[in-house]
Amino acid sequence: MSRKVTEIPQTKRDGPTEVQRLRVAAYCRVSTRHEEQRHSLEAQIAHYTNFIKRNSNWEFAAVYSDIASGLYAANRPGYQQLTRDCTNKKVDLILVKSLSRFGRDALETIRQVRKLKRMNIGIYIETGGLSTLNISDSMIDQLAALDQAESHFRSENIKFGIRHRMRSGKTVLNHTQFLGYTKGPDGVLQVVPEEAEIVRKIFELYIQGNGVRRIKRYLEQCGIKTVTGKTEWSTSTIDRMLSNEKYIGEVRMQKTFTADFLTGRREKNIGQLDSYLVENAHAPIIERETFRWYSR
Repeated sequence: MSRKVTEIPQTKRDGPTEVQRLRVAAYCRVSTRHEEQRHSLEAQIAHYTNFIKRNSNWEFAAVYSDIASGLYAANRPGYQQLTRDCTNKKVDLILVKSLSRFGRDALETIRQVRKLKRMNIGIYIETGGLSTLNISDSMIDQLAALDQAESHFRSENIKFGIRHRMRSGKTVLNHTQFLGYTKGPDGVLQVVPEEAEIVRKIFELYIQGNGVRRIKRYLEQCGIKTVTGKTEWSTSTIDRMLSNEKYIGEVRMQKTFTADFLTGRREKNIGQLDSYLVENAHAPIIERETFRWYSR
């Protein structure tokens, strides 16, 4: 029997075919609200926005960003939104400078990267020019471990710089929620007169024999608000104020320290590390003798 050949006509004509455009996002993160880092974040967002939109094969999804430490995902709303959008299949590819932007903990980063990989969502790592869809899981593990080590090294360098400034007497202070003071243009604490009166009243009440609970009731009954504008006072806040050496113009630095790099757990420094006392650091609100009543 002879072979029979039947020609099947083509159903598609030659010509350009529609290319499925990738929905591309980027994730940026800086750890503090310092002006230089805020400007850096703005520059990163602009860079990734323009970079994605210039590629004709990409569809701009979003640039997600956070100003937060890489310790906890719960403190990073931008990162949380990114993961939700990935789960809802709104993103095909994520651009990041390095895997450390995803978090400080290598194990958590690996878990998240593998989860995205199972959903066929790639992460393009700008430093190195690698895509997680094109490399093995073992390579991802190594990259995450290296990024964690780099973050740890960078953290230690920052600590070294801070301690060097401490030794030279340059104070490092958080003044945004500090009743009685504000930060002057030269970086030195300046007295806020109306707040200083509240501080003096608290010490006066304590010297008269009032405990922190009675002081709390007095402040609330008189309608005196906290530094954050709340009408309810915390006894622990009052207790910390009574033991805060800054009210006599002194600053003791490194009273606490970060004991665990990965969790950010802080401990009270009771001799594990050097501490530094700077006297006459700024104008006092309370006399030394008055302050010593608390430690008696």
